[in-house]
Amino acid sequence: MTWEVLSIIGTIAFAVSGAIVAMEEEYDILGVYILGIVTAFGGGAIRNLLIGVPVSALWSQGLLFQIALLSITAIFLFPTNLLKHWQKWGNMFDAIGLSAFAIQGAIYATKMGHPLSAVIVAAVLTGIGGGIIRDLLAKRKPIVLRAEIYAVWAIVAGVIIGLKIAVDPWQLYTLFVIVTGLRILSYTFDWKLPVKRLRTY
Repeated sequence: MTWEVLSIIGTIAFAVSGAIVAMEEEYDILGVYILGIVTAFGGGAIRNLLIGVPVSALWSQGLLFQIALLSITAIFLFPTNLLKHWQKWGNMFDAIGLSAFAIQGAIYATKMGHPLSAVIVAAVLTGIGGGIIRDLLAKRKPIVLRAEIYAVWAIVAGVIIGLKIAVDPWQLYTLFVIVTGLRILSYTFDWKLPVKRLRTY
């Protein structure tokens, strides 16, 4: 049940995030739907490829596709004046999607009996894959490649689940809230990883 709930939360969050980016880039309605769907399911597709699950497994998620389409439609019909606060709402939805999908990906890999390293990779790819594809299609520098702390929180989720520190549903939901909160704090207070600059200005 926890896996399904996190899948729904992540799907809605990333579908909305992709749709908002598409509208900010002034894509037409088809572009908005495509970017929203790709953002919502891109990470899962990459994860499936690397941990040995047929990509076709995505097509069995009919309910999630319907939820994504409804979410994109709702955000497309949302009043424009409320969507102008993209930096605030977009980052929040992105944080929710990152957390939900990182935990969901880690749970998925754990259930398949994969080692800790594979659980961490599954958490990271599921959490950041859709966002990377979204940013590349929108011709933006992916968030994960900036100095701002992003993928680290997916790694944290993968380690905690891989080591079976969080197993029960309430522990997983608590981890979801913590990882989401850490991501929000990291962009609010501009926490950064070390950067070595080679350019001379």
